[in-house]
Amino acid sequence: MLTETELVTSDYALEEARRNLSGIDQRRRLEELQRGVRLIHESGSWALPPDVILPEKDRPILSAAIVCGATHLVTGDQTHFGPWYGKQVGGVTILRPAAYLQSRKEENAGG
Repeated sequence: MLTETELVTSDYALEEARRNLSGIDQRRRLEELQRGVRLIHESGSWALPPDVILPEKDRPILSAAIVCGATHLVTGDQTHFGPWYGKQVGGVTILRPAAYLQSRKEENAGG
């Protein structure tokens, strides 16, 4: 179902994921998962549209998605990104993982 999907993350997002993992097995699994992901090396912070209010720690996540030309930002962070679910910011549609998978399923069924 996701054969035409390119997974992308940033140095910042990957480091945040590492910090949130407590066990060595979890970190090993993350290392395995990242092999299939294109890594964006950040060179600074990018400005977001002025109407986008996010905590400082989440701004680089959305900024990297915009700068790399991603079509979607898939995140389970409902606390901070929830108000943006289903909306486009800087050309990037923000969705929960389940909503993204459902949209791809519907897209494949129709085409």
